[in-house]
Parts: sequence; structure tokens; C-alpha cells
Amino acid sequence: MMQSASLEQAPATLEVAGAQGGGASAEERYLELLKRTLMRIGFEAKYEPLTFQRVPSIRTKIYRVLARALGPRYEIVRRRRVRREDPTEGRKCSPDAESMIGLYRMNNLHEAIRTIVREKIPGDVIEAGVWRGGAAIFMRAALWAYGDESRTVWVADSFEGLPKPSENIAADAGYDLSGVSDLAVSVQEVQENFRKYGWLDERVRFLKGWFKDTLPTAPIGSIALLRADGDLYESTMDILNALYEKVSPGGYVVIDDYGAWPPCQKAVDEFRAKHGITEPMVTIDWTGRYWRKG
Repeated sequence: MMQSASLEQAPATLEVAGAQGGGASAEERYLELLKRTLMRIGFEAKYEPLTFQRVPSIRTKIYRVLARALGPRYEIVRRRRVRREDPTEGRKCSPDAESMIGLYRMNNLHEAIRTIVREKIPGDVIEAGVWRGGAAIFMRAALWAYGDESRTVWVADSFEGLPKPSENIAADAGYDLSGVSDLAVSVQEVQENFRKYGWLDERVRFLKGWFKDTLPTAPIGSIALLRADGDLYESTMDILNALYEKVSPGGYVVIDDYGAWPPCQKAVDEFRAKHGITEPMVTIDWTGRYWRKG
């Protein structure tokens, strides 16, 4: 039986001196504001379209039929019921947010960027599975804030949503998210999100296509930060198989869906066991995990 990897608990808050107050640098204050803006924390939408979904739902399909009948001038909405901890933990997100990962995982990303710059860990940074691009936008902004303009931010996604599970991958059976249209965000929309925050520049490169087709031949040298958000077993394994050996010693490997999606957890546990990876995984929140390559 596959043994779960050993886990440690990450700090719940990011320790940045004066980050919330007058003692913080302008750059740190900008990054704190950017995180909350990307996730709409503090000014969440009061209503959301009944057609907005992150998992398949018969009810949502019915609402979409009704919405088409009403025409483009009207939208069916409902009042959102959001617990205070939801945006922090990433369990729910505002329908207009650019990121759904929650504050804990965004803080982890902040700390990872700060650390690879401070420790001069060689390599680029990449997110595989980007949705609307919020986390990758933050990565680009954080590199600038810490004075590092040498690294490329790689933005990898199908930009068509999740793939239909392969019939020969038993671990992904029952996890078909290919019909969830809200997960299918076009590359043009993601690029526009980068543009509106001022971060669509020559340091950002896009890899469009299924991971199994794009990542093995991607012109990436070394990697200082790998953020994997593939949800499924096959997608997660495609990311790790193609990119893990490029991660520099001391580099970060962040798994977004380890606690949320059993297929993802299975892929990570199997990959670590196969390759003899013994560095402990650190718990970020209810779903996110990371380790630093030894």
C-alpha cells in the first residue's frame, strides 16, 4: 500500500515585517494589496451568476438554459453566502476574481518567491494550470518587487479547461471536469488579465496545450519554483514527469490540489515514492502542500 508522505505544518501567516502597517516597504504593501485584489478579499461580490460553477452540476446546466432564454440583457444571480474563512482558505472565490487559491496558498507563493530571490536559487518560475492567471500574475509582480528581472514566468495551461480523463487511468475515473466551462479560460483572457495589472511583458511566456504535449519539449532550463495545479492524476503526473528533474536544489515544488483531489494526491505520492523523494511535504492549508528539493 502506498504510504502518505510525511507532512509538516506551514505557518498560517506570512511573516513580513510591517507588511500590514506603516513599517512595510512600498513594494511589500503593494504585494499585500495585489494578493487581496486578485482574490477580491475584502470586497467580494455580493451576488454571483447562477451559471458560475467549479464542479459539474445538473442545476447549473438548467440555469444556463434559462439564461440563454432570457437573452444577453439579463443574468440570473443569487446572493452569495461566504464564510469569513472561505476566501482565506480558497474554498470559495468571488466570481470575478483572477485567482481562487486563497490567502494561505498565495502567502506561500509570496514566501517562495522571496526565498528563491534571497537565496539565489537558480531557475525560472512556472505555474502549470493557471485558470485566470492570478497566481502567475502575482509571481511576476513579486519578482519585480524583490528586484529580480532575470527570471521568466512560464504560464502553462490548455486554456480549454480540464482534459477528459483517459479511460486507462483508473485513478481519474469519476473525476470528469472537462464539461466545466468556467474552468476553460482562453489564453487571450489570461493575457488580458496580465495586461490590466501591468505585467504582460517579455518576462512572461505562455505554453498553450495539454501538459503531455507542451511540457516535455518546453524550452525551460532550470526551475526555482514549480507550482502544479493539475487536479487529476494524469495531469499532475505529466507535470512532475516533465519538469521535476529541472527543479534546482533548494527549489520549491508546490502542489495545489493534494488535499482536495484524491487523484492528485495519488500521483504525487507515487511519484515521490518512485523517485525516492524524502523531503517532507509541508501543509499550506486544507489542500495545498509543498516541499523543497534536496
